[in-house]
Amino acid sequence: MPHLIRIDIFCCFLFCLVLSSVGSPSLFAVLDSLNKYSESYVLPPLPFGFSDLEPYIDAQTVQVHYLGHHATYLTKLNQALASWRNYGLTQSIDEMLQQSLFDILRHPEKIPEKYRTDIVNNGGGFINHVFYWMTMSKNIHMKDRLPSHRMQHLINEAFGNFMKFKEAFNAEASKLFGSGYVWLCRDASSSDKLHIVTTSNQDSPLLQGFQPLLVIDVWEHAYYLKHQNIRANYIRDWWMTVDWSAVDVLLNWWTTQSAHDEL
Repeated sequence: MPHLIRIDIFCCFLFCLVLSSVGSPSLFAVLDSLNKYSESYVLPPLPFGFSDLEPYIDAQTVQVHYLGHHATYLTKLNQALASWRNYGLTQSIDEMLQQSLFDILRHPEKIPEKYRTDIVNNGGGFINHVFYWMTMSKNIHMKDRLPSHRMQHLINEAFGNFMKFKEAFNAEASKLFGSGYVWLCRDASSSDKLHIVTTSNQDSPLLQGFQPLLVIDVWEHAYYLKHQNIRANYIRDWWMTVDWSAVDVLLNWWTTQSAHDEL
C-alpha cells in the first residue's frame, strides 16, 4: 500500500508540471467535479507555483503539504470509495454510491459503518485542502488584501466591519485546540448569511449545513517548517495570501447551487 501512495504522489507531481504549461481548470470546474459522481477523484492542480506564496508560506511547506498530505488523503479516499463500491456490488444497490463527494460528506450517517471513518476523514481531508489552496494566491504587491464590495457588504452585515471579522476569525484560529480548520462560510439555509465555523481534524463544514468560502488550515504541517510552533505568525502571514476574488467565485458558485436546489 505505501508503494501505491508514493506512485500516486509522483503522478500528481507530473500532472502538475503538465498543467502548468497548458493552464489550470477554473475554480468553477473544480467545484463542479466535486459536486457530481465520480468513480475516482483527481487532485486539482495548485493555482500557483510552490514558491509563489513566499515570503508568507515557504515553497517546501507548500510542496510537502500538497504532494504529501493532500495527495495522500485523495489516494486513501479513492481506495475507500472503491472498497465501498465493491462491497455494494454484492449487496442491494446503495444510492449513496451514486452521489457526489459533497453529498456523501453531507450525510455520513448513510455511509456503511465499515467505510464511514475512512471516507469522512480522507474525503474531508481532500476537500478541505481543495478549499484551502483555491482561496490563496501570490501577493505580487505584498500589501494587505481586502474583500470585494459584495463580500465587504456581507461581512459588515454579519460582523460589523472587516476588522471585527478579522479579529474574530483570528481568535478562533488561535484558540482552536489541536488540529483543524477555521472557515468563513455561507449558511445554506439562509441566503448570504455568513458565519465563522471551526472544524476539528478533517471534519467538513458541509456536515453542519454550511457552504465554505474561505479557510485556514491550522494543522501544524501547514506552517511548522517556517513558523515552527508560533501559530499566530502563520495566521498573520496567511492573510497576505488570501485571494478575495476566489472567495467571490465560491460565493457565486454556492449561490448558483442554492438556486438550482430551489427549482
